[in-house]
Amino acid sequence: MTNLTDTPAPEASSLPRILLVAVVFAVLCAVAFYLYQIAQPLFGAIILALATGFAVIFGASRFYGARFIFPGIAAVLIFIAFPVIYTIYIGFTNYSSFNLLTYERAVEVLTSRGSVDPATEEPFAIYPVDDPERGPGFYRIHLPESGILSALTRLDGTAESVPAGPGTPVGEPLSRRDALALRDGLGAVALSLADGTERRNAGLRTFATVTPDFTRTGPDELTRFDGAVLTADHSTGFFVDEAGDRVPPGWRVPIGWGNFERIFQSEGIRGPMVRIFIWTFVFAFASVVLTFAVGLTLAVILQWPHLRFKAVYRILLILPYAVPAFISILVFRGLFNQNFGEINLILEAIFGIRPNWFTDGNLARTMVLIVNTWLGYPYMMLLAMGFLQSVPEDHKKAAALEGASSVRVFFTITLPQIIPPFLPLLIASFAFNFNNLVLIFLLTRGLPDIPGTVIPAGETDILASFTYRLAFDNAGQQFGLAGAITLLIFLVVAVISYANFVAMRRAAEKRSGRA
Repeated sequence: MTNLTDTPAPEASSLPRILLVAVVFAVLCAVAFYLYQIAQPLFGAIILALATGFAVIFGASRFYGARFIFPGIAAVLIFIAFPVIYTIYIGFTNYSSFNLLTYERAVEVLTSRGSVDPATEEPFAIYPVDDPERGPGFYRIHLPESGILSALTRLDGTAESVPAGPGTPVGEPLSRRDALALRDGLGAVALSLADGTERRNAGLRTFATVTPDFTRTGPDELTRFDGAVLTADHSTGFFVDEAGDRVPPGWRVPIGWGNFERIFQSEGIRGPMVRIFIWTFVFAFASVVLTFAVGLTLAVILQWPHLRFKAVYRILLILPYAVPAFISILVFRGLFNQNFGEINLILEAIFGIRPNWFTDGNLARTMVLIVNTWLGYPYMMLLAMGFLQSVPEDHKKAAALEGASSVRVFFTITLPQIIPPFLPLLIASFAFNFNNLVLIFLLTRGLPDIPGTVIPAGETDILASFTYRLAFDNAGQQFGLAGAITLLIFLVVAVISYANFVAMRRAAEKRSGRA
C-alpha cells in the first residue's frame, strides 16, 4: 500500500498556478453563493459549474489541452446557449407584466395590502435608545396625539409585533431625514395596543389602524376583507374568487403550448402576425434584391475604363458604409419628416405633393426599403467590385467579337460567373435583414399601427421589432408570448442558415469541379 507521505509534492513552478486557480475558484464560489442568497439559484448554479470546470481544467495537468478551448466553450454556453434555451423556456410559461413574481412573493404582496382607517391616523416620532443591558441600536416609536409609546425595537426590517401603551419618551427624536432612513423597519413593525388593535406605518409621516385586504387562511387560500375566499389556480398563475375573477398580481407557471395556441388560434394575434410575417419576408427579400442591384450596377460603372475620377467616386459611394448606421437612420428620419423634412419640401416645390411617410402604411414601408437600400448597397458594391475582377476578360472579348452587346455580355457571361460566390452572401444578407431590428426601431418604431389588433403591431413591424414591442414596449409586457414568437423566428433563421451552409458547400464543389 502506498503511503500518503510518498506522494510527490507539486513542482515549485506549478504552485503559483494552483494558488491562482484556488483564488479564482473561491471568488466564483462566493459569487455563486451570493446569487443563491438573493434568490437567483439558476445563475448561481451556472457560476458554480463555471468555477468547477475552471478548477478541474486549469488545476489538473492532464487537461492541459482543454485550457485553450475552455474560454470559448464557456462563452458560447453562457452568452449564446443559455440565453437561447432560457428564451425558449419562457415561451412555454405565462411570464408577463401580470405574472412576474413567484407564488410565495405574490402571496406576500397580496397579504401586505391594507386599508387605512383615517380616524386613527396620526403622526409619529422615533426616539433612539441606548439600553444599558442590550446596548445601542434600539428605538421607541411615539404617537404624541394618543400618548402611545412602543417597547424597544431595532427597526431592522424584521417583521414583529411590538407592545405599546401610554408613556412619555425620553431624549430627542430623530430628524425627519434619519427617520426616513428607517422606513423599511417601520413598515415591518406593528404596534400592539392593550385593547387588541394594532397600529402600523401608513405612510412617511403617520401610523394608523390598517385592516389587511387579504388574509392567508390556507396553503392555497386567501380570504378577502369582505369574506370572499380566493383559491390559487396554478394552471393560470392567479388567485381567483368565487365568481372566477382573477386577482393580480399573479405568478409564473408553465403553460405548455398555450402561447403557441394563442398565436395560431387567436384572430387578434394571428391576423397581424401573419401580416407581419409576410412583410418580414418581403422586406428581407426586397432589401437583398435592391442592395444587390444598386451595388452591382455601381460596381460595373466603376469598372468602366474610360470613367474619370474613379477614386473620388469610390470614396463618395463607400461613405454610407463608413457612417454608423444609427446616425444615417436618424438623419433619414428627419429628412422624411412629413412637415419639415427636406424630402417633402422638395416634392411639394416640384410636384405639389406632401406624402405622409409615417402615417400611411404603404409609404412607410417604401421609406423603410429606401433607407435600407442606402445603408446596404456599399457592402454589395464592394463585394461586386472584387468578384468582377475575377471574371476572365478573354470571355468578354470573345463574346464581343461574336457581335454580342455589352448588356448581353453582362447577363450571359459576367453575371452567371459572379452569382455562385455571391449566393452565400446574399443568403446571409437575407438572414440579417430578417432580424433588422435597429432600422425599424430607430426609423418608424413599427408605426403606423395596424388597426383592430389586441396586441401592439405596426405596418412596418418585422418579426424582430414586433417581438420587442410585445415584450418591452407596451403597458402589458407579454414575455412568454414574445418567447414563443422568438422560438418561431429562431427556427426560420435556422432554416436560412442551413440553406446558407448548403449554398456555400455547393459553390465550393462547383469551384473545385472547374479546377
